[in-house]
Amino acid sequence: MLSKVLSSTLIGIDGFKIIVEVDISQGLPAFDIVGLPDSAVKESKDRVRTAIKNSDINMPVKRITINLAPANIRKEGPSFDLPIAVGILSCIEVIKEDSFKDTMIIGELSLDGSVKSVNGILPMVHTGKETGIKKFIVPYENIEEAGLVSGVDIIGVKNLNELIQHLNNKKKIESINISIDNLFKKDELNNDLDFLDVKGQENVKRALEIAAAGMHNIIMVGPPGSGKTMMAKRIPSILPDISFEESIEITKIYSVSGILQNKNSLITKRPFRAPHHTISNSAMVGGGRVPKPGEVSLSHNGVLFLDELPEFHRNVLEELRQPLEDNEVTISRVNGTMTFPANLMLVAAMNPCPCGFYGYSDKCTCSQNAISKYLAKISGPLLDRIDIQVEASAVNYKDLEITSSTESSKTIKDRVINAQKIQLDRYKNDGIYFNSQLTANLIEKHCELGNDEKEILKGVFDKLQLSARAYHKILKIARTIADLEQSQNIGVIHIAEAVQLRNLDRKFMF
Repeated sequence: MLSKVLSSTLIGIDGFKIIVEVDISQGLPAFDIVGLPDSAVKESKDRVRTAIKNSDINMPVKRITINLAPANIRKEGPSFDLPIAVGILSCIEVIKEDSFKDTMIIGELSLDGSVKSVNGILPMVHTGKETGIKKFIVPYENIEEAGLVSGVDIIGVKNLNELIQHLNNKKKIESINISIDNLFKKDELNNDLDFLDVKGQENVKRALEIAAAGMHNIIMVGPPGSGKTMMAKRIPSILPDISFEESIEITKIYSVSGILQNKNSLITKRPFRAPHHTISNSAMVGGGRVPKPGEVSLSHNGVLFLDELPEFHRNVLEELRQPLEDNEVTISRVNGTMTFPANLMLVAAMNPCPCGFYGYSDKCTCSQNAISKYLAKISGPLLDRIDIQVEASAVNYKDLEITSSTESSKTIKDRVINAQKIQLDRYKNDGIYFNSQLTANLIEKHCELGNDEKEILKGVFDKLQLSARAYHKILKIARTIADLEQSQNIGVIHIAEAVQLRNLDRKFMF
């Protein structure tokens, strides 16, 4: 007898519909799984056989063949346990095939018949909905995550017997209903770090505001204790609130990576990732035998903070060049090529030398050779991809005595939101969202300069010997500064401030 069950597998961060075909026939007892399964899928036969037996159901002593179609797509993980079990139960007429028609079934089975959670439920359910499926049976632990997809019925099951009773109409399980608005409201109760806590460093706070408004990459250079890390951690508090579409994109990445907590089924805050400087290439950009998202993808629609930048391995930093340029990362392996999104805001912090005081204090004990070797870890092409470069000088005692700051994160955030609204309206027909994404031809279109502005920029270009990319970066930053001031045209003062935010490569690197 033949039975077919709908299920799904993951390809990158997207689901792919799979048909689990189960055939039970006469012959020598056997249990074969074909269709390009990995080891976890092959081991499914032992889990399924034991789970059915421990659910007080007689396992047929016949030839069982499982085909996972299409056969040219590699299948991974234990999520096929439940659909395989359902297919077998249908073949031995414990349940009727009509009871799970047009239903996608996903889940891992324990040996006692209980259903365990799996990674990647959200993208699999999302893809299933796009292919016309309206009903899903998933592990009970995954129902909140699966329930984020609206317009479909999500049934959560705890064990195999419960599923059998549901499909046989003996004990119906109601579909779950998730309130997305309540998830966002719940997260609003958590207080963010606030720029009110930062004393002094007005120039750095201004640079961070500009970076947030245009989603520009930024690097802060300064001595130890100047507040670089403290300010970086407060950047999410001045970024616009995450939209539902962005939230779904991030949640899919976290779900596939297996780091999504069930109690927080939806990521309702912009990610802030701060990996340690000992991180490897594959952990940073993604990789593995079967490619998985790295830190650049886990920071999608959020912030990737690299503290003590020169301490990172140079080859790891060089891996960032392509994702920063293309807002995505493509990883090729024998098992396939995956493209993961990486639309992030890079925030970096570093000391100017190994001891940290070069150029700021007489306490510096580093030789010129040691300083050069330290700074050489940051290549020119990588530095060129960082729009804003700002100095964070040591804080004075007078700054620490100030009991109140002039601006809170909320005040800065309001200006950032207004500037981004201008950009969204300006670029609604150009396929981009922020000034940092401007291409060369769009820069000519949206960054027109007057004669005075052209004259100043020409002098700066010749004097500083800027690259073409650095020239474009200055125009993008100037466009953002003008947007913050609600100015339609880029003025001389905007060009001047933008140039000041590109001067660190001159001071420290060359």
